[in-house]
Amino acid sequence: MVSTSAFEAARPQLTAVAFRILGSIHDAEDAVQSTWIKASTADTQDPRNPVAWLTTIVSRLCLDLLRVRKNRGEEPLLADMLSADVVSADERYLQQESISRALMVLLDRLTPDQRVAYVLHDLFDVPFREVAETLGTTPDNAKQHASRARRRIARTEPAQAAAAADSAVVQAFLAAARGGDIDRMVALMTDDCMRIVDPALIPGGTSASVTGARAVAEETRLFADRIRATAPMLVDGRPVHVIAPGGHLLGVIAITVREGRVARIDISRASAHGIYAMPPTTSGDR
Repeated sequence: MVSTSAFEAARPQLTAVAFRILGSIHDAEDAVQSTWIKASTADTQDPRNPVAWLTTIVSRLCLDLLRVRKNRGEEPLLADMLSADVVSADERYLQQESISRALMVLLDRLTPDQRVAYVLHDLFDVPFREVAETLGTTPDNAKQHASRARRRIARTEPAQAAAAADSAVVQAFLAAARGGDIDRMVALMTDDCMRIVDPALIPGGTSASVTGARAVAEETRLFADRIRATAPMLVDGRPVHVIAPGGHLLGVIAITVREGRVARIDISRASAHGIYAMPPTTSGDR
């Protein structure tokens, strides 16, 4: 078993690993607590590398949970299917740890074994020998799981995806929207700019269609919190911005630019299918 002080020293990393595997800070904290119970009652000698040993335990617990979810046919829940408290807690942890929002969305697309292999090896530099031990397989199979995960996360050239998604006018418009700068938004739109949104994503009584630059800007300012929870990605090969508070998929914003100005904004309810590429991150997870 490990000492309480050794466990507490390892807790931040254990939580970081569990969050990336499970996608929920509440679930991650539960897994870490279960790890302490398991480790504190284990009939073993004091491990030479407590952090590695504890990481293996928490990863196995997370893997078991993911496999149970898969066997039950459970799909990752969209943000609006989760409680506000859950999403808020995940969003706080996401920002606190500078975790890539797009990465969390993409990790939900992986199988349990792929997700664990990718998180452990690619994000936390765990040797494949130890990854294999966690998965209950061989190092070669562990490498295959990580490789498949890598391909699913970035099937297209990331630099090209980023260049397409990050056009100057789109980025400028979204920056203005995040700050609620109506005049700046208006200046970046065509006079006849139109915003179309899935009614499921807006409160009752809100129009699904708005036309006119100022009307669109004023309405967009009401949803600045959602704009702040966006990340550039590819959906069905098209550069868009996904809305993913706490790393949980919610909607997709597709912006059409005409002659250097925003001409149309389409906001649709997200689907787990078709999302397959992400731009490189500048901070947090690689």
